[in-house]
Amino acid sequence: MSSLRLHLCSILGTIAVYLLTLWIDELLFLHSGFPRFVEWIYLPTGIRLLSTLLLGVDGAIGLLISALLVDFFHYFPHDPARAIAGAVISSVGPYAVYRLALERYGLKASLANLSARRLLVLAFAVAFTNSTLHHVWFALAGSTPNLLESYSMMFGGDLLGALMLLYIVKGLLTLLPAQPGRTRMTDGMFRIRIALDSAYNNQLRERT
Repeated sequence: MSSLRLHLCSILGTIAVYLLTLWIDELLFLHSGFPRFVEWIYLPTGIRLLSTLLLGVDGAIGLLISALLVDFFHYFPHDPARAIAGAVISSVGPYAVYRLALERYGLKASLANLSARRLLVLAFAVAFTNSTLHHVWFALAGSTPNLLESYSMMFGGDLLGALMLLYIVKGLLTLLPAQPGRTRMTDGMFRIRIALDSAYNNQLRERT
């Protein structure tokens, strides 16, 4: 598979998985949150984190396109400013966390050095970044009267959603056979990143 085709597949795959996860999340938790669009459990946050960690820029592009589609055609069809702002925040935040992992943890091509504790830290970081940036926008736009309550719920929903999805993925990966000396999670999920880096001609190199 050519590099260009792999980039396109990565972006389209991110879009498909994000939209599917959003549909599942709304099916399960649509009526659990207040105010609207701020839910107690928000599974797409986990996809935002995983897609950027695994796919880098391609994942962020896929998230941006997904968020634009959802915001313009589902959430805010009559409010283009909020739709664009929400889409940008939804993709920039996870990408910033990905850059944090790259710089702070010396993110390896295989992601093998991202322990469970570091993934927990990144889940907190993506929840904090997303909820903070969104509520800065809400405050500037004057669109949310109860900012503190809304912030707490968005942060909690993003965190719980990210952690729940990470543990679901981790549980599914336990079904995969592990190679000697490697955990199932490393051998299953993170081998994807090795293959991607090889196809991308090692575009993400280990930091010294």
